Amino acid sequence: MEKKRITHPQRATDFSTGAYSDGVIVGDLLFVSGQTPMDFATSTYALGTIEEETRQVLNNIKAILEAGGASMDNVVKCTVHLADSDDFDRFNAEYATFFTGVRPARTTVESGLKNGIKVEIDVIAKLDTP
Repeated sequence: MEKKRITHPQRATDFSTGAYSDGVIVGDLLFVSGQTPMDFATSTYALGTIEEETRQVLNNIKAILEAGGASMDNVVKCTVHLADSDDFDRFNAEYATFFTGVRPARTTVESGLKNGIKVEIDVIAKLDTP
């Protein structure tokens, strides 16, 4: 099985992901690791409201998808971790603006997130076949 690593285009070259890849392509699937509201230009968390963090996370995902030859329209599955399930409605309203047509399948759970982060999302995308 051949795997291809995908890296966020703004990730600093001296900032290692450690034991994971931003994204991995296997066959016609692109798996994007859980993304947080990281500002890759500064290598710091862009903490804010649930709407602001959701927007940052989904823009990070969008950039990784595009680096792998995909778009948000290719996403078929999302897993969402919210630090506070009371943020769900506000999260969901912002999330919905990133997807058109048939939206991806999704699981949303409340999770203990570190560093004051409110949301983390990972996705699976189906790449277009030539």
